[in-house]
Amino acid sequence: MKFFLVLVLFTSTCFSVGSAQEPSEGEGPKGIENVAYQWGGMALKATANDTERFQPRPTVTSRYLGLIFISVFDAWSRYDQTAIPVYLSDVERRPVSERNLKNKEIAISYAAYGTMKEYYYSDTELFRKMMVGLGLDPDNTSLDPNTPQGVGNLAAKAVIEARKNDGSNQYGEVEGSDGEPYFDYTNYRPVNSADENSDINRWQPKYFSDGKGGEYAPGCLTPFWQHVAPIALKSADQFRPGPPPMVGSEQLEKEVKEVIDLQANLTDEDKALVEFMRDGPQSVQQAGHWLKFAQDVSRRDNHTLDEDVKMYFLTQVTAMDAFIASWDSKMYYDYARPYALVHDYYQNQVIKAWGGPGKGIVAMKGQEWRPYSPDTFLCPPFPSYTSGHSTVSGACGEALRLFTGDDYFGEEVELIPGSLTETDPANYGEPVIIKFPTFTEAADMAGMSRVMGGYHIQADNVAGLQLGRDVAGAVWKFYNHHLGKQGNQ
Repeated sequence: MKFFLVLVLFTSTCFSVGSAQEPSEGEGPKGIENVAYQWGGMALKATANDTERFQPRPTVTSRYLGLIFISVFDAWSRYDQTAIPVYLSDVERRPVSERNLKNKEIAISYAAYGTMKEYYYSDTELFRKMMVGLGLDPDNTSLDPNTPQGVGNLAAKAVIEARKNDGSNQYGEVEGSDGEPYFDYTNYRPVNSADENSDINRWQPKYFSDGKGGEYAPGCLTPFWQHVAPIALKSADQFRPGPPPMVGSEQLEKEVKEVIDLQANLTDEDKALVEFMRDGPQSVQQAGHWLKFAQDVSRRDNHTLDEDVKMYFLTQVTAMDAFIASWDSKMYYDYARPYALVHDYYQNQVIKAWGGPGKGIVAMKGQEWRPYSPDTFLCPPFPSYTSGHSTVSGACGEALRLFTGDDYFGEEVELIPGSLTETDPANYGEPVIIKFPTFTEAADMAGMSRVMGGYHIQADNVAGLQLGRDVAGAVWKFYNHHLGKQGNQ
């Protein structure tokens, strides 16, 4: 089964909800034809567009996706026998006679539409077209809890209101922000500057190309994210790992050398994996990456609407909380990246390494080393420990394993090595196929790709994978509670 590389906008294939005879519970459109899957596709399209407009901001987009699919779940829950909403209070479970596919489709559509307008507001017209394609009125703002339209609108409203002051500073509402969205109200300042590294154990900003002949050193991305209220975790530091290896330790010396050796010996398959997990233009970040994987599962297993609502809810809450937990570790330890560590450990020593686009592997001094990455995005602009890719992948891989009851994944993707890093197609490799046999292996490959690419040492990866799997365990309990499996309704 091939992974879908191109995001598909599903409005062209949408059908009017409830237009045919209503199927009984568990039947109805499946796979790509179910309405929940289609809203998943729309969420991915909006995330890709958001990246183009505002640059990659994985923490922010993980929150958007998490809250969108919480609202979808909450709306759906009112038409389920036992499910408990997260934020939608004071709306009674609908009578058995109303718990049909048509009402579920309508309710989740209005919930998705309402939250997507809020978080991905630049694409509102796109969402309106989606609603029209489904035969729904995008201007219906009813809050009548006795109608599916009202339930959906109320679910969106409940999520938006509940999360307005959740620590994300989405509206620039925290004192001192002056209305600037996502303003850093913690006043984080790195110990090191881009020009001077006074503490090698700590994070150092690095210069990127601006793509116009100049350069700049981006500041730390959302250095306050550990203060965002998690959904299922008790606190951001609930599973905080122990410290990373410090300069002078035998472990760090070995792990820095491992990064150099791995990068100097990247195969075409390795390069393709690094690029696939790093993502490029139209990136959907790590939360979106695992939403794509979830959609692969939906197609593979021919999911119903009910199954997709639950799976997206689980995976996106998992990704959102995993980012919060990872940022807690990142900002607590404020740890260095290999970019600076290699320069310090191998200063004035000749090593073999990737020389940059078009240069291949060359001999260079250690202080000239760089990750396998384009000039415009040399390495992520925030501390290293733990790896966000590893944490979110470990978390979401475990969530999908738990959801399906089987570790088997069976996806594969065909890629062109170098296409997201090299500037000249003449330096691309021949197409390769990367296989993801299991969810666990997919997560492990995602984490390892960050070491091979030179963004992390192995300690960042190993601790991140474990942190993510710990998060997934907590979210799994939360998820089952909200399915009503613990006797609470």
